Amino acid sequence: MDYKIVFLDVDGTITHHDDGSIPDSTRAAIQALINRGIKVVAATGRPLSMCEEIEELGIDTFITANGGYVKHNKNVIYKVPMDKDIIREVMEFSNLENNGLSFYTEEFSMNGVMDRKILSALKETLSLDEYPTTNSLIYEQEVYLMCLFADDDTVEKYIQTFPYLSFKRWHPFVLNVLNEEVSKSLAILKTLEYFDIDKSEAIAFGDGENDIDMLELVGLGIAMGNGSEKLKNTADFITKKSSDDGISYALKQYSII
Repeated sequence: MDYKIVFLDVDGTITHHDDGSIPDSTRAAIQALINRGIKVVAATGRPLSMCEEIEELGIDTFITANGGYVKHNKNVIYKVPMDKDIIREVMEFSNLENNGLSFYTEEFSMNGVMDRKILSALKETLSLDEYPTTNSLIYEQEVYLMCLFADDDTVEKYIQTFPYLSFKRWHPFVLNVLNEEVSKSLAILKTLEYFDIDKSEAIAFGDGENDIDMLELVGLGIAMGNGSEKLKNTADFITKKSSDDGISYALKQYSII
């Protein structure tokens, strides 16, 4: 198969799943793809402001906020801004209940609630060692995704209070809060349309459960060795861990580089 585009999750895929560094083999693999004329797209849960190191790899197209905001160079390909009244209502409730809530614009901010489990989840999902900025007027901006930090019992309160919203868990302590469907696969479809590439000509790499839909969508879905078991069950191929040259190994196995 003559593949034309590769979608790469960032944390735990491009980056080392333990220390957040980018292995030399991954840097070389991305450069080899670019040199061969294959488009490389980062598809991440991160906001765009946290993708500078990834941009330095030569990547110029970013699916961010778990699919809520897509940008190629200076052009916004796709975005799903949330209703401002809903943002304010959920924010007020989360402050009352003392639950962490994060907001994705091109930047990343939170509601100011701090807890050991929140900080641990920020480290695991975004490689953050400290809390981001608190923005009490975030609903005045375009927000493409909100994430709630909560266990299942707490989420039930939100489901009862906001029956018109969906709460999709993608980490043991983090859920997407959505009033419209947002996913990496929907963002990939918009990106493929923009570049006039068929999904059968696409490859996707991921490690988390928020990557399942994109691996199922493309022609070749590859799970990292450090990925979740649910993801591995949907993948066409399971490569080595991100810390063990996983991206490079898979691309060489399929003679893509």
